[in-house]
This record gives sequence, structure tokens and C-alpha cells, in this order.
Amino acid sequence: MEIANLVISHKKASIDEIQKAWHGDYRQLLDRVMSYPNIRECAILLTCNRVEVYVYGTKTLETLKEFAGKMGVPERIIEIHKDRDTLEHLLRVASGLESMMVGEDQILGQVKEFYNLGKEYGSIGEVLDLVFSKAIQVGKKVRNRTRINKGAVSIGSAAVELAERTLGTLRGKRAMIIGAGEMGRLVAKAIAHKNLEKIYVANRTPERGRRLAEEIGSAEVVPFDRIERYMVECDVVISATSAPHHVITRGAVERVMALRKEPLLIIDIALPRDVEPEVGEVEGVTLYTIDDLREISTENLRKRLREAKKAEEIIKEELDDLMDRLKELKARNAICMMYVHADYIKNEEIIEFYNKLSAKYGVDEDVLPMIESFANSLIKKFLRKPTVRIRKAARNGNSEVIEAVEYLFGGGSNGVSRSENEEVEERQAEAPVKGEQAQH
Repeated sequence: MEIANLVISHKKASIDEIQKAWHGDYRQLLDRVMSYPNIRECAILLTCNRVEVYVYGTKTLETLKEFAGKMGVPERIIEIHKDRDTLEHLLRVASGLESMMVGEDQILGQVKEFYNLGKEYGSIGEVLDLVFSKAIQVGKKVRNRTRINKGAVSIGSAAVELAERTLGTLRGKRAMIIGAGEMGRLVAKAIAHKNLEKIYVANRTPERGRRLAEEIGSAEVVPFDRIERYMVECDVVISATSAPHHVITRGAVERVMALRKEPLLIIDIALPRDVEPEVGEVEGVTLYTIDDLREISTENLRKRLREAKKAEEIIKEELDDLMDRLKELKARNAICMMYVHADYIKNEEIIEFYNKLSAKYGVDEDVLPMIESFANSLIKKFLRKPTVRIRKAARNGNSEVIEAVEYLFGGGSNGVSRSENEEVEERQAEAPVKGEQAQH
């Protein structure tokens, strides 16, 4: 038995290629993977930047390669890991080290969400349960013990960080976001939870502006031709359109400032620029451009990468612990199979022995507890040494011993029951022994 994973992520694939890899919803993907008879457990992680399939079973590498082919994705964009490499990858994903934005928090919530979905669906058993629980725990630990998720590294979130730093706080302030494209969305998402009094969204296409306002749930859409009117009420304006010309001119800002007493912060993150450079010369106005934000995001990224080294040390330590716990789990399962099998035989033999005693000596059922106690003691003493050896084999990574025990007592290493011929051969081998016992 082994664990493996298939990865299609932003590192090798485009957004379109990642989306094509979905081929239906989460449950459909799970159904398709779990239809392979050699796969016992499965978990799937779907985000805008990655599609990942985790499996536990036999012949996992071959299965995942075949599944990737059925997904219709080119081989150049896939990665497949096995055993320790799979576990390390998942810990890195949950910790934010594999994200496009190093240290981002959203991925940890997504790992939790898909772990819970897998549990609900029933495709996550005790192995992947242990693995994903550990990944979530490590993701939290990395964020608690390092500053890997501190400091904005995208231009959109850096704009919000700069506004907060310049104004002291955004709580109770009024802000306007001009532009509802990708950059405007990043700004809106970053600013939505800053407890502002009001957020305005202005976009040349009103419908797109409305969609963004609904997405963040706390914004008011304003007509694009009334930007100047609403700027009078704002403390900060962040402009991120794709217009080929200036959206905010010096003349417009001068008229705005004539109607207000408080200073105004304007942040221009558009390329080409939305704001005339001369706007920064208007009294009471502070103007920042994308160049200022690049310095902030670059410095924050350097800080996060330094913290990433600390995160990797945590992951290394936790990975060793996870490997040990998986070995213990594997040994425990093998030992359990052995004892269950012994218990099954014990019950059969007790009944057979009691029937013989009853027929020959007329003993009643009061003797059964004594016979069972003797049988339990015999089994415990007889299996003590194999139990110790199995645990030692697991600690030493001797999977062959574990697999042999699983095959003998669990129905075969691939989870499929042994053939009827094998069962018949075993019964035939046992028959003479029982016959001899009967004669004595």
C-alpha cells in the first residue's frame, strides 16, 4: 500500500489548462478516481491555481498517470509524487509555500474545505484522515510561528496596505475603487474586511461594477461619470482601470479639493496610468503610483521568503513525525488483522471443542468462559513476539513484513479477497490436523 498525488498547478500550467483539468464537479472527479479497484482512499483539492488528486492504495503511480491521460491534460503540465514526497508536498501546500503568493492564507482554508468534503463523501479513510489532519495542523503552526503571511505582496493588496499605513487606519473611512477588472478585484477583496464606513465601486461598464460590489457584499456602485462628485466624500481613491487615457485629471482633483477640508489620498495602480502626474502637486493631495507599490511588495516578498526558510524547518520536523505516525498506523492495522483472524479461529475452535466435551462428558455451558479465557491467554502469548516484530519492522520502514501480514490475514495486499482456490487449499491443509485431533 502506498500514497501518491497528481498535481496540476500554476507552476507548469496556465489558468485555462487548470480549468480544463476539472472536467466536472468535485464529486464526479472523486467517483472517477474511486472507480479504480486498487484505490482505497482519495482526496481532491481544487482551486483556481491547482488541481491535486491524493490517493492511497496499490499501483498508485500507474493509476494517476492513466487518470491524467483520461483528464486530457498534456503530460508536460503534470507532477506525480509518491510516499514521502507526496506528504512533503501537501505540508508545503497547506503552509503556503507552493502558492503563487508565498504564504497566502486562503489555501489553508481550501485544504480544510476539501478535507471535510472528502470525509463527508466517504472517500477519506484513516490514512488520508491522518495525513490531511497533520497538514492542516502544520499550516496553522507555520503561520503562528513565522511571519510568512505578513505583508502584502500583490500590487492590489499592497495598495490597501499603503492606504492603511498612510491614514493610520481604514476603520470608519470612505474609499472608492475605480475599475472592476482583476486588479480592482484584488483591491476590493483586500479592503472589504477593513471596517470602512463606505466603499464605492466605479466602472465604465455598470454591470461589471455591480458584480464586484456583490462579490464583496458591502459596496455601493456609482456611475462612472460621477466619480468626481463621490471623490468629495472619500478619504482614499484607488484607481485600477485599463483605460488608455487619464481617468483622474488635475483639474478634476482641484475642483474636488475646493469642496473639502480634509486631505485626500490617491493611489494609482493602473498601467498606463489613470492619474495625471500633476495631481500630486495639488495641495492636500498625496499621490502614490504603482512604482511605490512595487517597492513595498518586493520588500514584503523578501521578508516572506526569509520566513519560508523557517517554515521549511517546521515542515521537515513535522514530516518526520507524520512518517512515524503512518508507520505506527500501518503496524497497528496489520496487528489488528492478525488478532481478528486469530479471534475468528478461536471462536470456531471453542465451539467445536465444547461440542465434543458436551457429547462425551456431558459438560454444560458454564465451562465456556474457562475455555475462552484459556484460548485468549494462549493467543496473546503466541502472538506477542510477532506483534513486537511487526512494530519493529514498521519503525525500520520494512514494508515487506507489513505487506506479508496484510496478505496473510487481511485478504491480500491489494485489498481484494484471496481466490477460492487458495481458501480451499488452506482448508484441505487444515483437515488432516483436525482429524488427528479428533482421533486423540
